[in-house]
Amino acid sequence: MKTVDQISFSGKKALIRVDFNVPLDENYNITDDNRMTAALPTIKKILNDGGAVILMSHLGRPKGGPEEKYSLKHLIPHLSDLLGQQVQFADDCIGAAATEKAKALGKGEVLLLENLRFYKEEEKGDKDFAEKLSKLGDIYVNDAFGTAHRAHASTAVIAQFFPTAKCFGYLMAAELQNAEKVLNGAAKPFTAIMGGSKVSDKIELIERLLDKVDNLIIGGGMAYTFAKADGGAIGKSLVEADKLDLALSLVEKAKQKGVNLLLPVDNVIADKFANDANTDVAKTGEIPDAWEGLDIGPETVKLFSKVIEESKTILWNGPMGVFEMDTFMVGTKAIADAVAKATDNGAFSLIGGGDSAAAVAKFGMTDEVSYVSTGGGALLEYMEGKELPGVKAINE
Repeated sequence: MKTVDQISFSGKKALIRVDFNVPLDENYNITDDNRMTAALPTIKKILNDGGAVILMSHLGRPKGGPEEKYSLKHLIPHLSDLLGQQVQFADDCIGAAATEKAKALGKGEVLLLENLRFYKEEEKGDKDFAEKLSKLGDIYVNDAFGTAHRAHASTAVIAQFFPTAKCFGYLMAAELQNAEKVLNGAAKPFTAIMGGSKVSDKIELIERLLDKVDNLIIGGGMAYTFAKADGGAIGKSLVEADKLDLALSLVEKAKQKGVNLLLPVDNVIADKFANDANTDVAKTGEIPDAWEGLDIGPETVKLFSKVIEESKTILWNGPMGVFEMDTFMVGTKAIADAVAKATDNGAFSLIGGGDSAAAVAKFGMTDEVSYVSTGGGALLEYMEGKELPGVKAINE
């Protein structure tokens, strides 16, 4: 794996694909800067070498050209604070403005380009667009794991224009190393915790993990599909009615492979989908018609926590309930506590991006687990055994 450590950037301009797709409030204030801070070690390494840095990223999903709310200029003040120096901005990512600013960039200076997705060519993986971007720098560095599963112009196509001058940044390298540690070097017992709303979103990952894990814990909305498949009453709970046979087949496969599959035994139920709902606890398969399950129950918390705390490797992808609402965050918080406890006892814990990362951040526990991935979809696809275009492009 070729990383920035194997290259001297002295006198060079590094064109870095970062993932600065951060959430902004209505006043354009950054509400979570994790993706920005994750890129700092790579940026600082290049600057310390005596190089210059040109950063490119997307932000949000602009529809057909520039939109004020998706402009990366809103990130300049905070990025400048993080780096301890004024970051320059080009109000385009190709064209004269970007070219001139990149050309004039001196040693130790940083330039941020405008949102790549203001051009539809970015997501289409357009070769001409990628070539225009490539002319801005001497060395291409991919440090955007969150978009590594997309064959976009700036994440995959551009690499061909740097046949001998391309590498991974520290974040990308760490993401891949930690994923590999779980996939192919897991200490036993290995426990995977799968949550979230749909079993169909995680089917490929679950099937692959059944060959690797000792324990598979399933919670969150997807658990109700398993409960219904088993003939249980789930009230108004989330369900994928067309995936009942799939749920039963996964239960059967787990049995055949000797995997300890754990499903909720009780649930926190509510009479409406709201923080101020009336709540109760119901055994799995015994939820009244007018109620819905929105979190795992206290007995399930005990059951899951015991298994997690006895594990040596833990992969967690997806919450146990509607953790965004304080009334229904208890189960997810308890799982986070159990993962942190196991980690403190020597286990390796990988938190799989997306909602799991958001939950760990909400509970202030990011530093109490081994690694929190910055890429939900990318990590999922890598774990499923798929080749990520952004990774392949550097390795070729």
